[in-house]
Amino acid sequence: MDDDGPFTFADDNVEASSKESKSWSILVVDDEGDVHDATRIALRGLLIEGRKLRLFHAFSAEEAYQILADEADIAVVLLDVVMETEDAGLQLVRRIRNDLGNSSVRIVLRTGQPGYAPEIDTIRTYDINDYKTKSELTRIRLFTTLAVALRSYHQIHQLEMSRRGLELIIAASTGLGKLRALRLYAEGVVTQLCSLLGLAPEGLVCAASRIDGEPARVIAAAGRYRDLIQCPLDDLPDDDARAILHACLDKRQHVLGGGICLYFGVSDMSGIAAFVDTREEIDPVNRNLIDVFCANATVGFENVLLQERLYDYAYTDQLLNVPNRKGLIDIVDRQTGDGEMVLALIDLDDFAEMNTVLDHHFGDQVLSVVARRLASIFGPPAVLARVGGDTFGLLGSAELVTPNRIEAVFAAPFDLNGEMLRVSATSSLIKVDHQVSANVLKDASIALKQAKILKRGRATLFSEDLSARARERIHMLTDLRAAFSAERLFLAYQPQVDLPSGKVLGAEALLRWKTEDGRSIPPDQFIPLAEQSGLTVPIGEWVLRTACHQLKRLTEGGHANFRMAINVSHTQFREPSFVPALGWALQDCRVDPSQLELELTESVAIGHIESTSAKIQEIRNMGITVAMDDFGTGYSSLSVLKQLNVDRLKVDRSFVMEIGEDGDATGIAELVIALGRQLRLVTIAEGVESEEQRRQLLKMGCHEGQGYLFGRPMPAKEFEAWMAAQG
Repeated sequence: MDDDGPFTFADDNVEASSKESKSWSILVVDDEGDVHDATRIALRGLLIEGRKLRLFHAFSAEEAYQILADEADIAVVLLDVVMETEDAGLQLVRRIRNDLGNSSVRIVLRTGQPGYAPEIDTIRTYDINDYKTKSELTRIRLFTTLAVALRSYHQIHQLEMSRRGLELIIAASTGLGKLRALRLYAEGVVTQLCSLLGLAPEGLVCAASRIDGEPARVIAAAGRYRDLIQCPLDDLPDDDARAILHACLDKRQHVLGGGICLYFGVSDMSGIAAFVDTREEIDPVNRNLIDVFCANATVGFENVLLQERLYDYAYTDQLLNVPNRKGLIDIVDRQTGDGEMVLALIDLDDFAEMNTVLDHHFGDQVLSVVARRLASIFGPPAVLARVGGDTFGLLGSAELVTPNRIEAVFAAPFDLNGEMLRVSATSSLIKVDHQVSANVLKDASIALKQAKILKRGRATLFSEDLSARARERIHMLTDLRAAFSAERLFLAYQPQVDLPSGKVLGAEALLRWKTEDGRSIPPDQFIPLAEQSGLTVPIGEWVLRTACHQLKRLTEGGHANFRMAINVSHTQFREPSFVPALGWALQDCRVDPSQLELELTESVAIGHIESTSAKIQEIRNMGITVAMDDFGTGYSSLSVLKQLNVDRLKVDRSFVMEIGEDGDATGIAELVIALGRQLRLVTIAEGVESEEQRRQLLKMGCHEGQGYLFGRPMPAKEFEAWMAAQG
């Protein structure tokens, strides 16, 4: 090849920069060694577009094919046509384009025998970029041919990189969109960033800082930094990487130099920064791709954070920052440990009354101090949750979560800002069966309801017996609803008599239930069910009207001044419409109000003394008398009894039963009767079954009695016949 004189590099936009580390890869393919030597000499020391030339040499089409398969960045192939065969070079062109799928590399055919491959036909048939005879390629023309080919390659390569980069971004957005955890998403971002830039996943760090001023933390990492996930950013041992990440977060912008550090402006956070440890400069195409990638990734970060907030609201109790009911169910479902696990439900006793008497702020304080003590004693490894307003869930090993340890939590008072408060709790514990974990919370809830009734203030293990009783209660409640609808409930009437004379003064209307198959359900079983299920008010209204109709029939049957006593539950009494409903019943049934007496238990006054007293006075103003039932068995005090201003005081059957036993244990009954006499109240004893009890009650000054000694509860027709026989 001829020199053709000195080069004018400025005309060809050739820069003589020795600082440029990148080079153009050129493959020389020819079966003649002299051609390789001449090409090497002609291109020695040349720079094109500021880059040196790196030559690869192949002496056959097959050898060239292997080099092209191994070296992905070959920019130009200087290819001889005739080598091991007359068309070896042309067949190599086909294999480069078709087999390797390489459309970017520029191919310049060089031939010393043009007749074997006519120029026009060859250019028309094969995907080549130039066709020269070896005699044409003087040094300057070789340079010119390479410069044109390299510029073309660079443009095509940049377009191809842009296309591939956009494909990666789309694929990354699709794949990353499926990741919901912030750490997983951030790790996916830095990994996809390396894929976009063609870098190995080594030296990647993603750090985040929050608006609340907490120190920035590593939320994702790859390669040598993986062990630092969730650690403070200041723990990063690489000073340069740490400084760049801090600068990126502080400036809230990309830092490109000494590595690549990208900034993602995520709302609700100071920001997220992703660092890639590379010294390669970012060209304009990659810079544009990075901008597009960051825009897509930022939207993804926003979505992941939104998902985390939604998950937090759905699965976390906002007051105590512990799992809620759904969160606990999710944790139970994911239990895979081999050890025996126990789930405990812990319900604070009388918490509703505490909220009513005091306020919800005080109640929240109580929940907080209880949660802190439970967490300090049991967890971790146990999991504490809030599964209801005043109910906690505790999941842990059978050795850790035990009835004794739970009861010990509530043995000492709780400190509420200097005020010591004792809190009682009822708990149920159930073993977690990994195969039926979805039912564990339901079974524990059933056990807790039983415990509230049977073992209030204690911690008890769930048993099949408790489950069977709970199922029985559910069936009974279903049957009760059906019985009320089908009118299988009825009233029985038990006489109330004057103790000195034995004269019948009236009767107490008692609710009874006989099932379709003839079984009688005791009131102490179904009445609490009615109170818990919301049936108390409609059943109470039915009892009131039915008893008033019976009173009307007895009065019309000749039993003047007969008194009908009707029990009223605290739920029914507290209904705002109770007094109006009482007036309508009297009016519809046309009975004298003075013949009606309402029996109230002392529970109606708890926490509502003023409103209860006012409502009782309103009832008495209607002419109806009021009796206090079960006095002394609950919480009432003498002052409460005086404020309620009732007419009659009933001595509970449990106190009457003590009369006549060894030791003459008559003290409580005598005290209640004396209290009634002191307050000028009529006293009536219930549960009188023997003459001795009647005699002792008369001696104490009791006025009236009710019990089997005088008559059993009787259905309406039987009672009417009994009354007729009294004369």
